[in-house]
Amino acid sequence: MHVAAGAYIGSFLPSVHAFSGISLRSLNKIRVAAIGINGMGWANLQSMMKHPDVLPIALCDVDERVLNRRKEELSKMGITVDAYVDYERVLERKDIDAVIVGTPDHWHCKIMVDACSAGKHVYCEKPVARTIAEARVMVAAQQRYGRVVQVGQWQRSMQHFQDAVQYVQSGLLGKIRLVKAWNYSGKPVPIQPDQPIPAGVHYRKWLGPAPDRPFNPNRFHYNFRWFFDYAGGLMTDWGVHLIDYALLAMKANYPKKITAMGSKYGFPHDAEEWPDTLTVVYDYGDFAIQWEHARGIDMGLFQRGHGIAYIGENGTLILDRGGWEVVPEQANGVNKIDPVPRKPAVDNGLDKHTANFIEAIQRQDASAVHTPISAGALVAEVCHMGNIAWQTGEVLHWDASHNAFLERQANDWITPTYHHDIPFPKV
Repeated sequence: MHVAAGAYIGSFLPSVHAFSGISLRSLNKIRVAAIGINGMGWANLQSMMKHPDVLPIALCDVDERVLNRRKEELSKMGITVDAYVDYERVLERKDIDAVIVGTPDHWHCKIMVDACSAGKHVYCEKPVARTIAEARVMVAAQQRYGRVVQVGQWQRSMQHFQDAVQYVQSGLLGKIRLVKAWNYSGKPVPIQPDQPIPAGVHYRKWLGPAPDRPFNPNRFHYNFRWFFDYAGGLMTDWGVHLIDYALLAMKANYPKKITAMGSKYGFPHDAEEWPDTLTVVYDYGDFAIQWEHARGIDMGLFQRGHGIAYIGENGTLILDRGGWEVVPEQANGVNKIDPVPRKPAVDNGLDKHTANFIEAIQRQDASAVHTPISAGALVAEVCHMGNIAWQTGEVLHWDASHNAFLERQANDWITPTYHHDIPFPKV
């Protein structure tokens, strides 16, 4: 299959590219295209459109049903866009400044590298990549082409998350021995039979670098994240958001040792491939980061469905999307530090994050983004290490000097095999 030889939907309209005879570039508009618009790609575009200097001009999706629906939604807002099923056609356009990559994870690397090579700035959904090797290629692409790249880990734009990190790094908690990050959410995915490819779905294009499989609705759209071919389960879906803040606050990089345990304890007979229950421990030598998730259970640690807890000898700071607080340790009935009552969230992280991306483009400063590709790649790699530890069943040791595991079998999971004559991206 030649992916670039594809279809085009819609037509170019002069009103999209000119306004009263004045070029959009002279009006300082950032012209944006969204690639993958069923879920977060669409949410990201809607958020980005709140910025006064953003103009959406193109949409791309391999499901024409979604594409037509989104195009109509914009039309009702008085916005006319061009529509494509081939992302390459989007990248060929010289009048597009930036693209949103909102596809399933297995497409992130290829599209992001191609977009940077084509001179586009990129807002890429998380996790940045399905594998460790892809994450590294994406970092190299940004460095080579110098484009502004923002990863969609929008919690980095929320004030209360930043305030919590400042408190952690103040030293008031004392020595932090353990950081826990967790997510308890979700429901089973009932098994469904394979089905004919729906009309309007360009399924081979959706598969892209992934191996051939019969079309199954469970693998398509949102639920792709529970299958090995396309994503990393809850570990990479929510893990990159939460472990990111464990790494950030602790100024941590790669772990020395990784161990994992879990299985499909909750829903052993549903359609998911990744474990519904998983615990991963990352050993950093003088402290540990622990991840855990349990799908189908909503009450997590500290009575929160998700969060990060920094457990110090003087107290514990508990952080989630709703706010943060500090619970002190006691000695002889006396608090070691003052408690901090819950400080609630005060802002919209996604809107601030997309605005930060646009403003970094306007400043022509790739370093101004809140979640650079280097940060997105680091936490994605760490999360993939947890999954690899579970897949191999071994205690793994990371050799940072060679960017590889000491255990040979584990290294087989670092680099994916691409299919359908799509080459692995090189920079």
